[in-house]
Amino acid sequence: MTGMTGMDDHVALAMRLAEAAGAVVRRYFRTPVAVEDKADHSPVTIADREAEAAMRRLINAAAPGHGILGEEYGPERTDAEWVWVLDPIDGTKAFITGKPSFGTLIALLHQGRPVLGVIDQAIIQERWIGVAGRPTTLNGQAVRVRPCPELRLAALYATAPEMFSGTDATAFEDLRRRVKLPRYGADCYAYGLLAAGFVDLVVEASLQPYDYLPLVPVIEGAGGITSDWQGRPLGLDNADGGRAIAAGDPRMHRAALAVLTGVVE
Repeated sequence: MTGMTGMDDHVALAMRLAEAAGAVVRRYFRTPVAVEDKADHSPVTIADREAEAAMRRLINAAAPGHGILGEEYGPERTDAEWVWVLDPIDGTKAFITGKPSFGTLIALLHQGRPVLGVIDQAIIQERWIGVAGRPTTLNGQAVRVRPCPELRLAALYATAPEMFSGTDATAFEDLRRRVKLPRYGADCYAYGLLAAGFVDLVVEASLQPYDYLPLVPVIEGAGGITSDWQGRPLGLDNADGGRAIAAGDPRMHRAALAVLTGVVE
């Protein structure tokens, strides 16, 4: 398959990946799994590793020329025309504490651009699918972001306050004080809620490409906007230090960027 043809086949493969990862996740959720600390002190479990391994096997069997970038097993052929980006359990801290706000994240990049994204919550059994040029769906039904004209009316999510440090922490605190409803602890699920029209902003830092690239088609297909904190498109290069913003309303995106970059006082 070349160019943007065959997207239905790519979507079908993405669904198979989500099902395979979900089967692993459900088997280990709320069981006494061993937790290891990686070099960056983030936790990892056998569920993370088995879920990614299962997805990689499916990709290599169905699309052997495609590249893969995954959180647990690193890069493979990432210079390919098509590259899958995998986060088997985005929100491992939630997973190991029994909270179903985590999800499996799957993206497909075409020539470096995310054209397919999946957020799959295997416990609640909710699946968002975003495809370039198509409406985002939640369990097969189209979803849409909601309008929000001012920051003082906005609901804002971030995974945790400790993901911000130094000047990032100062900038985020300034934004947090300006919104109506700041909340923490939803992991990737917050982006699904934004796409479905329940949240207005998600602002985060210290992310990796597998954390944010799968979210881009989901948010944009629901009418929202994604960027780094400088307003630039999110990409594989992670040039902005893993800083990401998603907004449902262009006015929210502009207002949040102005606060984060210190343009407003």
